[in-house]
Amino acid sequence: MGEIPHKQLSYELVGLAQKVHRVLGPGLPEAVYQRALCYEIAKSRIPFENEKKIEVWYESHLCGEFRLDLVVDGKIILELKAVDALCDAHTSQVLTCLKASGLRLAILMNFGGKSLETKRVLL
Repeated sequence: MGEIPHKQLSYELVGLAQKVHRVLGPGLPEAVYQRALCYEIAKSRIPFENEKKIEVWYESHLCGEFRLDLVVDGKIILELKAVDALCDAHTSQVLTCLKASGLRLAILMNFGGKSLETKRVLL
């Protein structure tokens, strides 16, 4: 298996998410963790886009749009959850997001458990 792209940046982002989880703990709505993580990323002076809009095209027809939780430095999608545990449907969702965005790496982050659960997803 090849090298994980953007290894250092992804390591930093997981560390920031761990800090957010350590301070806030589990059990809050996803939006609270998202705001706290945005604050930490901004403090670290890492460029990011919150709720980035992605259009979905089928042939030449615009079928709809959706929003990515966070896109960091134009390289990594962060998909945040606050659920009991990550499942295959979450991974499938992120793979679809990667395809639609043209990016190669996403990190699923689940704040719902006793400890932060993360999963790197490569396209």
